[in-house]
Amino acid sequence: MNQRIIVGVVAFIALCAGVVGALYIAPPSTSEPSYFQAYPTPRDINSFTLTSHTDKAFTQEDLKGHWSLVFLGYTFCPDICPTTMAELNGIFPSLQKINTEHSPQVVFVSVDPKRDTTERLAQYIGFFNNSFVAVTGEHTQLFPLARNLGMMYSMSDSTDNPNYLVDHSASVVVVNPQAQVVGRFKPHREPGQLAISDAQQILHDMPILMSE
Repeated sequence: MNQRIIVGVVAFIALCAGVVGALYIAPPSTSEPSYFQAYPTPRDINSFTLTSHTDKAFTQEDLKGHWSLVFLGYTFCPDICPTTMAELNGIFPSLQKINTEHSPQVVFVSVDPKRDTTERLAQYIGFFNNSFVAVTGEHTQLFPLARNLGMMYSMSDSTDNPNYLVDHSASVVVVNPQAQVVGRFKPHREPGQLAISDAQQILHDMPILMSE
């Protein structure tokens, strides 16, 4: 057989072997979230019933079919809450452009039902983004939900004081389309700065999470 033909056949076989190796042997390259803190396993959300800013019932079923960014707070919060909501509003248009069958949603859970009426929640959420959802309810519903999400809150003052403050977690929790808590974005802490979750870090990692 002509030596050139032999060399050509060997080169062709080597090329085929390389293609097969790339497809079936070499591990696929995957991106990993850089800032997201995943829980060891997805955590089912227990049954709850709250009321949305549109005066409709909001339950765990309303979390299904979406990638939800859930934030705990209250409308009288002087700093962390409005800053976080403004940050989430800033990245929301980009989140909506992510190619996924499960659309993103932002859920603001008020842990101050005494002052945060449906009307006030509607005004508050409308200031940031009319697409966001604000919910609240009795503490008998809020406390278990907060623990289920891996967050907490407590009244730091007597609610008889009209200007009482509420201590609460500042993380942004991620709930998958199966209504399972999968992890959180923790606040970025620096001396002299508000401890809030970094919106650009959320924007960086959410496309990766939403592609899984």
